[in-house]
Amino acid sequence: MEYDVIVVGSGISGMSFAHYACRAGLRTLVLEKDVSLGGCIHSQRLDNGFWLELGAHTCYNSYQDLIRILEERKLLSTLLRRKRVPFRLLVGDRVRPIARELSIFELLMSVPRVLGTPKEGNTVRGYYSRIVGRGNYDRVFGPLFAAVPSQRADGFPANMLFKRRQRRKDVLRSFTMTGGLQTIIDSIAADPGIKFQPGAEVTELEKCGEGIQVRLAGGAACSARHVALAVPAPAATALLSHSFSAVADAVSPVRASPIYSLGVVVRREATPLEPVAGIIPLDSRFFSMVSRDTVPDPAWRGFAFHFPSGIRKDDALAQARALLKVDGVAIEHVFEREVVLSSPEFGHNQIVKAIDERISGSSLFITGNYFGGLAIEDCVIRSKQEVARLLKSI
Repeated sequence: MEYDVIVVGSGISGMSFAHYACRAGLRTLVLEKDVSLGGCIHSQRLDNGFWLELGAHTCYNSYQDLIRILEERKLLSTLLRRKRVPFRLLVGDRVRPIARELSIFELLMSVPRVLGTPKEGNTVRGYYSRIVGRGNYDRVFGPLFAAVPSQRADGFPANMLFKRRQRRKDVLRSFTMTGGLQTIIDSIAADPGIKFQPGAEVTELEKCGEGIQVRLAGGAACSARHVALAVPAPAATALLSHSFSAVADAVSPVRASPIYSLGVVVRREATPLEPVAGIIPLDSRFFSMVSRDTVPDPAWRGFAFHFPSGIRKDDALAQARALLKVDGVAIEHVFEREVVLSSPEFGHNQIVKAIDERISGSSLFITGNYFGGLAIEDCVIRSKQEVARLLKSI
């Protein structure tokens, strides 16, 4: 066995797992079925230096474990402050401030319930509709919260969507990075202690003596004493179904949603749209449009639209043109990408507990965005915990 650990998947969960494993002196191989690394982190870069995020857009100084990785990788000097520009709502064909769509009376009537409503044991809708009022939630906050995970979050456990975390006062409150968040992935991929194999589609995991054999499409295989799965829950269920059926049964209840993202780049003068951080429609025609205006460029503007899976590219482009008030010629660059995000339901912690019980004491490790939460920091925390379990076992 040439490697101590094989990591399947190169999103932030897999890459942070590889980072921690490598720092612990373990020979690490990362397998990724796509030709590019990053998963839900994807900075689309143009030859002229302009970049646009098609996946995660922002990091915060409350992401303490991620920041420690940035420190270890000497990346803190590449942090970029995000310009303060507003989020707006799309109401019909009008772009409007969020506050103008809220009932102030309903907000004031809900104030007494703020301290008496616990997050624990509540869904997102159950908790926040008491805090802001049911009408305000259904009309405005429901769509706003759907923009965060690019899916309706009404049934999410309330304590998984937003979390109170301690902040690093010496780091920018919210930030991106020179070259986009893909810089984090690139830095880990450049580590000489980690080998990466893009374009390697894993088809099955099989127990092999004291280790695990990883079978690839085309018939090739590799083995390691330890294997970490860092792929969406449906993919993990399929890979585990043959030799790890009990674990597969524990993972299979995790719901997931495919998300289609369309990125467009135009010249600054091409669109009359005011600078915005993003726009959220109240009618759910798409989940959100997130702008590169938070890191302004003198010549270009970029916009990422996040849709439910299944929309036709031409239809997505038509919506982009309508919002930006541009014709097809004005859009000079178009990119598209589809990823799978978890969709945790109320009681999700019991699913996680069952997964952890069935992999306890084994040489199989599972990380991803369906454990503590969907945020980048939640993924890093889970990977750190799983590597700690790995090190304890050896």
